[in-house]
Amino acid sequence: MIEIKDLLSKWNNTLLSEEVKTEYIKEVLEKVIKIKIKNTDIKIKDNTVYLNLKPIYKNEIFLNQEKIISLLTEKLGKKTPKNIR
Repeated sequence: MIEIKDLLSKWNNTLLSEEVKTEYIKEVLEKVIKIKIKNTDIKIKDNTVYLNLKPIYKNEIFLNQEKIISLLTEKLGKKTPKNIR
């Protein structure tokens, strides 16, 4: 028997908008890096996240990229961006 949560999770992955992805990315980055990021500093293009941040923060993100991608995969599933720049 198929559970309702399984059906909803399939639709959730299909219907994710760019705003929702941006919000999830913001939450994960704030959790891992412990800095506040504006939604306007996050752009998603061609399965890559582009961040408008100071180089010191980008370095920290690069060092923790594997953990960030892992947390994003839990939230976004198949729609997870593969690179962060």
